[in-house]
Amino acid sequence: MIIKINQRSEIPLYLQLRNQIVTGIGKGALKPGESLPTVRQLATDLGINSMTVSKAYQLLKAEGFLETDRRRGSVVSLPDANRPGAAAAFEEKLTDELELLTAEAKVHGMTLQDFLSFCTNAFLEMEVVS
Repeated sequence: MIIKINQRSEIPLYLQLRNQIVTGIGKGALKPGESLPTVRQLATDLGINSMTVSKAYQLLKAEGFLETDRRRGSVVSLPDANRPGAAAAFEEKLTDELELLTAEAKVHGMTLQDFLSFCTNAFLEMEVVS
């Protein structure tokens, strides 16, 4: 999977990195059990500070997308949906993010049908690589 960082984006670099890794998992480009580059190696490859990569990896670990193993390093995993409170926390996050996206869509004059079409297409794209 190729990770691209936009240095000019308003989105912090660690969030760009986190988001691209989650997207890679969603699309099947990154599989559970697959090792990711070391913090130092990925920072070198992307030309960014290793603390930025470390922050992204820590966030991914906290969210359940990464596990750290002393022998294998950072390994892709899937969040445990059965963990107490996991479903509610995810639904709250999803609601907040959809609320913002919906507001922006309405401000830009998008109809409900157009918005739902975009959502459907984005969801179906997650099945492309799998």
